[in-house]
Amino acid sequence: MLKNIKFGYMSDEKKQSDALRYHAEGRPGKIQVIPTKPTATQRDLALAYSPGVAEPCLEIQKDQHKAYDYTAKGNLVAVISNGTAVLGLGDIGAEAGKPVMEGKGLLFKIFADVDVFDIEVNEKNIDKFCETVKAIAPTFGGINLEDIKAPECFEIEDRLKAELDIPLMHDDQHGTAIISSAALVNALELVGKKIEDVKIVVNGAGAAANSCTKLYMALGARLENIVMCDSKGVINTKRTDLNDRKKPFATSRDITTLEEAVKDADVFLGLSKGNVLSQDMVRSMAKNPIVFALANPTPEISYDDAKASRPDVICGTGRSDYPNQINNVLGFPYIFRGALDTHAKAINEEMKLAAVHALAALAKQPVPEAVSIAYGNKKMKFGPDYIIPTAFDPRLLETVAPAVAKAAMESGVARKEITNWSEYKAELRARMGLDNTLIGSLTEAAKANPKRVVFTEANAANTLQAASTAKKEGICIPILLGNEERIAKIAKENGIDIDGIEIINLRHDREESRRNRYAKYISEKLARKGYTYSESNEKMYDRNYFGAMMVEMGDADAMITGSYTKYMEAIKPAMDIIGMREGINNLAALNIINTPKGVFYMADTLMNDSPSAQTLAEIARLTNQTVKLFNERPVMAMLSYSNFGADSTGNPCVVHEAVELLHAKNPELMVDGEMQVNFALNKKLRHEKYPFSTIDGMDVNTLIFPCLNSANIAYRMLISMGMFESIGPVQMGMRKPVHVLDVEASVRDIINMTTIAVIDAQINSK
Repeated sequence: MLKNIKFGYMSDEKKQSDALRYHAEGRPGKIQVIPTKPTATQRDLALAYSPGVAEPCLEIQKDQHKAYDYTAKGNLVAVISNGTAVLGLGDIGAEAGKPVMEGKGLLFKIFADVDVFDIEVNEKNIDKFCETVKAIAPTFGGINLEDIKAPECFEIEDRLKAELDIPLMHDDQHGTAIISSAALVNALELVGKKIEDVKIVVNGAGAAANSCTKLYMALGARLENIVMCDSKGVINTKRTDLNDRKKPFATSRDITTLEEAVKDADVFLGLSKGNVLSQDMVRSMAKNPIVFALANPTPEISYDDAKASRPDVICGTGRSDYPNQINNVLGFPYIFRGALDTHAKAINEEMKLAAVHALAALAKQPVPEAVSIAYGNKKMKFGPDYIIPTAFDPRLLETVAPAVAKAAMESGVARKEITNWSEYKAELRARMGLDNTLIGSLTEAAKANPKRVVFTEANAANTLQAASTAKKEGICIPILLGNEERIAKIAKENGIDIDGIEIINLRHDREESRRNRYAKYISEKLARKGYTYSESNEKMYDRNYFGAMMVEMGDADAMITGSYTKYMEAIKPAMDIIGMREGINNLAALNIINTPKGVFYMADTLMNDSPSAQTLAEIARLTNQTVKLFNERPVMAMLSYSNFGADSTGNPCVVHEAVELLHAKNPELMVDGEMQVNFALNKKLRHEKYPFSTIDGMDVNTLIFPCLNSANIAYRMLISMGMFESIGPVQMGMRKPVHVLDVEASVRDIINMTTIAVIDAQINSK
């Protein structure tokens, strides 16, 4: 479902060009292979390849299962397709389908830390395709078949499952079945109906429909209560055109149309095409009907139309912009995770049903605040509009994967036992750090309540592109400062859509009254700082002053600047006009780095050159408050080049004093130091040498640097390596949301910063 949604948004020429640019810029494609062992010395290479590599080869020759010990097999899945049923594009060929297979690999990695090789097989013949997959299977711990057309996909999966001893699943069939089954279990509970009693209509007869129907039957649905429809109408026993996959679902009821089928039905499952289910049809269904309209991008009936047709309907779609999104990404990463971790021989019915019940049970658990924040502080509670967990719920990995792993063990297909489940769940959490959905979660929070963001440097192409994208994604309502004609020219040259975006030309006569109003306010507020009315009026021709005044006067909610202006030139107008929060003496900046080992918050990366102990303590307090906004528990290390008083001179003494201040005045903070960064990031090492630390046993996620020099160098070095995504610098301490970008920030950097600005504005408005 997820992949179809994404493609469904790519409809106009501009979005197509955005997609092409996204795939082409930097290193082409979306995935890469990274070494996991040291390779710096001759000894490393001798161990990695010849002669050292012979040793694991010989061990695997004696016992093939040792490939899981000595190679990447145990965490490696093949996403394999012949390109015959790609997205909504159909048979476009193996090579043309490669971007989709890479995308599937990306989802495996970011949601469950499963490595993927995408394999595009240019073969439509079933025998030859199966031979190819079987021949390469020893490379992998599991196989995800993808985008293979029906009915060939059924035979291919059946044959390969019978001939291979690793987990294999055609996700187009079983992914939708598992997620929709979990939603169905919960929906039926809410309406007080039993699955063995309900009448079910399945509109669509392809791979997903076939698998969904079978899994519903495994849950207790009765075949005599199921009606399946294809493009020709109801699949009934009178028809002579049915293939072997449709015949088992033929009904003996004397009905031929979807309209007849849904009358008095309890459940409608749509896996067909958009707008085929009318409101009258929904009204004809039984009391408390359940409608899963999963066609993408246009459902069989929209969520709004379904709810408008009758108040008692429970509705789910494949779309992320409505409640109850039935989304394959809730399943396949975690199902394969559990299968791989038990070295399973297959993905069987027991494992699929375990995933169903785990997902259904998770939806009944109290929703963590982090998930609510990610969806705009929406109150999520088990009920008609929350029958299935959301895609960005970080609990999915430690809920679904263990359930699947247990089912693999209990059903006899596991070759590796997991004995300590608490430890296993902790390992799963450690794989993802905070989890790689941080930026996605923040985006969802911003989209739930978008704010007006003024972009002061709209004549920079990267800023203009970011503003346009942020508007289209629903992150903010952009306001551009600049000359209309120049902005239009830049937009046209770069293929940027600025339709519907407000542009304010500071120098235009129509802005005179606003300039005068702003100037009057500044001259009165800052009279004792030397701001006369005439000087204030002149300042209103400066974009950063004008933008700051828009925020101060409530004409905008947040401001983004600095993509080509020096930091101090960009921040001074905001400092003069808006100023710091009450009780704050120093501004600071925070950079958020998303790494494979988790998310790290780094401060102060921009503001304070050689901070005093008092300033360092204030930076720590500001950082603590800011990290909490991301629903993280800050565990802070005050960094230095020495540990806990080992050096009695110079910079470590300043850090030492700052820690003493914090422990005395803010004992509730989880902070300690001074300490070297290796002790900060290694709690075992820290415990062995400094067990007295106030953060003993805790994983540090927040690093407070002793000076601007070290902080700026550290975070820039990390992001320059190209392996981590960064958000920042986030301004801390301003009275209203103003954020200054790094010079020459990328489009993605600006979008991320805009997201933070919107969240900042949401909080500020409260």
